[in-house]
Amino acid sequence: MLLKLHVMEHTILVLMAALPVYLIVALGPLLRKAKALTPEMDKGVMSMAVHLFYPCLILDKMLGADILRDAGVVFSSAGIGFSVIVLAMGLAFVIARLLGFEKGSGLRTFSASSGVQNYGFIAIPLMVYVFPDDDAALAVLFTHNLGVELALWTVGIMLISGNRNASWRSFIKGPIIAVLLGLLLVQTGLDHFIPEVARRVFAMLGVCAVPVSLLLVGTTMYDLARDVRFDWKVSTGGVLVRLVMVPVVILCLAKFLPLAQELRQVLVIQAAMPAGVFPIVLSRHYGGRADVAMQVVVATSLVSLLTMPLIVSFGMAWVGL
Repeated sequence: MLLKLHVMEHTILVLMAALPVYLIVALGPLLRKAKALTPEMDKGVMSMAVHLFYPCLILDKMLGADILRDAGVVFSSAGIGFSVIVLAMGLAFVIARLLGFEKGSGLRTFSASSGVQNYGFIAIPLMVYVFPDDDAALAVLFTHNLGVELALWTVGIMLISGNRNASWRSFIKGPIIAVLLGLLLVQTGLDHFIPEVARRVFAMLGVCAVPVSLLLVGTTMYDLARDVRFDWKVSTGGVLVRLVMVPVVILCLAKFLPLAQELRQVLVIQAAMPAGVFPIVLSRHYGGRADVAMQVVVATSLVSLLTMPLIVSFGMAWVGL
């Protein structure tokens, strides 16, 4: 009974926290229809968000974060980020087999797209709203996401393409470089010598990362929803893996492993995330089935509007946050 009351309280809290996220995402289709944010603009805006705004946001939150001076927290955060993705992809592969997927029908693409959550564009603003003024948790999130990126650019690409050789050039990305630089500065104590004017620049540019990214999520969902023809096996299987089975695994890790409180907060948010959009791009470039990835993303994104507050609220109460 007490758990139910906590879940109800947290559900209202998370729903109110997520509402601004939903509203900004909903602005994306409106801007697309009004031709204020055209498809031709997406590449430039996305590049600016990924290679400028997000690195600045990462450095703003990581520099001075004392929790990242603990090497154990750094390795456990990145390690769990990597391990959960690999485990989720393996689980999705098994479910795909049970649903009758075969090679050539989207087996590998389904496994990769269902195994990768939206760990940035939606997770970051939700972390900010659910755990306000907690920069330590946000710093741990970026470290966790380093492990996710490593899994995506190694195991994910190998799975989609069938090629076991991953290129080191895949890791030359703004957010990855920013996380590695931030960890180096914090671990060595050199972050104390970063000029205040530079920190202010990081903060000012970093503020742009979340709203710009959410607008792009909205335009992407709008574009995909118009072109996708749903296959019940793909959409239902994606929802089952991404929003039912994987959340159980992640919440159990948060509950029973001896982890830092901030990492538990990160895992609760990650458990509620829909499938990430980026596997669509990877499937296009590495010989996968982009249509399958689109269906997984659209189906889980729409259903997560209902499940996200429930999973986060239950997770917070059950894990004890």
